[in-house]
Amino acid sequence: MDKEQQTIQFENAVADVFQFDNGTEVREYHAMIHVSETRLPFAKQLEAVLNAYNGLIEEKIPGAQAVFKRYFLSDAANQQDEVIVADMTDCAKSIIQQAPLDGTKIALWVYLMTGVRTSVTHSGLYAVEHNGFRHLWNGSAHNLAANSEYQTRLLFNEYNMQLIEEGCTLEANCIRTWFFVNDVDLNYGGVVRARNQFFFVQGLTVHTHFIASTGIGGRQADPNVLSQMDNYAVHGIKREQVHHLYAPTHLNRTSDYGVSFERGTYVDYADRRQVFISGTASINNKGEIMHPKDIVRQTERMWENVETLLKEAGCTYDDVGEMVVYLRDTADYPVVKEMYEARFHGKPYVIVHAPVCRPGWLVEMECMAVKQISAPSHAPF
Repeated sequence: MDKEQQTIQFENAVADVFQFDNGTEVREYHAMIHVSETRLPFAKQLEAVLNAYNGLIEEKIPGAQAVFKRYFLSDAANQQDEVIVADMTDCAKSIIQQAPLDGTKIALWVYLMTGVRTSVTHSGLYAVEHNGFRHLWNGSAHNLAANSEYQTRLLFNEYNMQLIEEGCTLEANCIRTWFFVNDVDLNYGGVVRARNQFFFVQGLTVHTHFIASTGIGGRQADPNVLSQMDNYAVHGIKREQVHHLYAPTHLNRTSDYGVSFERGTYVDYADRRQVFISGTASINNKGEIMHPKDIVRQTERMWENVETLLKEAGCTYDDVGEMVVYLRDTADYPVVKEMYEARFHGKPYVIVHAPVCRPGWLVEMECMAVKQISAPSHAPF
């Protein structure tokens, strides 16, 4: 089994790449592409990112195809349309204003696989198919209802209909969601109310389970979009393949403070375990913010919390393929960047400006991990 990281230089861009190769036809890659020349205008920065992406799939990891992309932009109102026009890749794409804090205008996270078939379904979700499973991805879902609560309710209603059309349900098949909230301090409460109500109706409760999720600041080009959702579900999984992570020594149940998401979820196939860690901050198992106003100690506690969740899934940071780091205060970037470079140099990660859902949290991170397992009772990936 081969698991490696490499940094690849391109013209005006650099890609940090993680590879999982267990000898099967389905290899997994995460690439985080950064612009290396901050003075370029946006069109040139976008060109550098796309050229680096094309260089990856044509020369460095031939046979791999994107299954999900997320663009991080510094100014969506002036940049979003250019990305939509320039990137015609047939995969789910998430485009969000969360400025990369290295001084560039754009960064790209792309999740790639080999040996899979991709298509757009009648429901509008993007399907990634292999061995009887259909991995259903979606990005940048939004609407223009009156407020964040109504927008989120409509997002869930529409997503639920898409899942039903694909022979799925939210409760049985959805693995991961992301919510990007325009002015999170003002509008996150509406997102929470809509999610709580919708989950209850769907049978998602503290006595059953919720869904791994990140709720974070972010905006689209249209300032009237207050809630954007990305999501991921799997058609064909059985309930015994899906496990939820709690880390009770370090974290409390999210329902303790009125929200409804899981700290993390992992899915077991015969040959691999895929782990999805929700947005995680500096918190203890009583739901209290740890180390208020101290960015260094909050980052260290956040790492410890994520490490504990990974350990519960039988993983370590070596199994992590990508990390997205969210900062409330851009002035904290140099400190956090230095910390990440010291511990995770070469790991695909990006640090962006995105306020966390509670003002006292200065930093939050999410990640995905994968490890080889042998579980004959489950179907191969």
